[in-house]
Amino acid sequence: MKNKIKQNIKNPALVCITACFCCLLWGSAFPTIKIGYNLLSVDSNDYMSQILFAGVRFFLAGVFTIIIGSIMTKSLVKVRKQGLYKIPVLALFQTIVQYLFFYIGLAKTTGTKSSILDSTSVFFSVLIASIILKQEKLSVRKIIGCLLGFGGVVTVNLSGGSFDTSMSFMGEGFIILSALSYAVSSVLIKQYSRNDNPVALSGYQFILGGLVMIAVGLIGGGRLNFSGVKAFCIILYLALLSAVAYTLWGILLKYNPVSRVTVFGFMTPVFGCMLSAVLLNESIGDNGIKIFFALILVSLGIIMVNLKKKGDLND
Repeated sequence: MKNKIKQNIKNPALVCITACFCCLLWGSAFPTIKIGYNLLSVDSNDYMSQILFAGVRFFLAGVFTIIIGSIMTKSLVKVRKQGLYKIPVLALFQTIVQYLFFYIGLAKTTGTKSSILDSTSVFFSVLIASIILKQEKLSVRKIIGCLLGFGGVVTVNLSGGSFDTSMSFMGEGFIILSALSYAVSSVLIKQYSRNDNPVALSGYQFILGGLVMIAVGLIGGGRLNFSGVKAFCIILYLALLSAVAYTLWGILLKYNPVSRVTVFGFMTPVFGCMLSAVLLNESIGDNGIKIFFALILVSLGIIMVNLKKKGDLND
């Protein structure tokens, strides 16, 4: 029975559908967070309130993840005593460091550059999994696939064919560090879930990471103004999307090579651009053509990375 489930999770079609669904959820987070800032009266320069906002979101995401996992297994999901150290390590990389760097960096650079630089997490994931942890082989087609996907992200984010190449450590540098932190968490989930439930790992690390961010936000003077039902609904939606997306992503990473899953991450900014146009009433204009070509490039990149040749035993 377990072997059958394992084979189903490795099915290319299921991996594609599930990974794209996760990226769709993450893509919806970009416009939803902006809506949430408005409803909760969070200023774009109020870092502590942004961190508090994220902390509440991820704490609730952890609670929802544990509840969902426990309902699925009909018992409380747990991490082995020998594996408890994995929770703070994952919380550090997947939640605390990633989002502290991301929120501060985002405030000091443009959304365009943030989307492009954040997608470098795919490259970092593949390199760490292949070169450092030896979880899989690094091949030319994987590199080409990543470059095609990255090209799609650049395409959908370029405005008027121009791109500001100026860099600052606390702006673009922090976004890159955030992407690196997320990449580390992805390969750690792959490694840690060999002996522990990825759902439990994600849930408890969210709770711990969320609590740390709540503490940092409150100590730093952050405040949230819950002025209506919509504000609560936004927080609940963001928490649920994180719970569902990270749970499914963790399961995919457990049974598939890191590169095969993380390359779908290039879809997130594409979905984010599309959903921002819908949810924030932003005019697509010429972006419709850019989104079309971006989807082609990202799709080609995904196909390249997922092509399996004979003899690729670890691929």
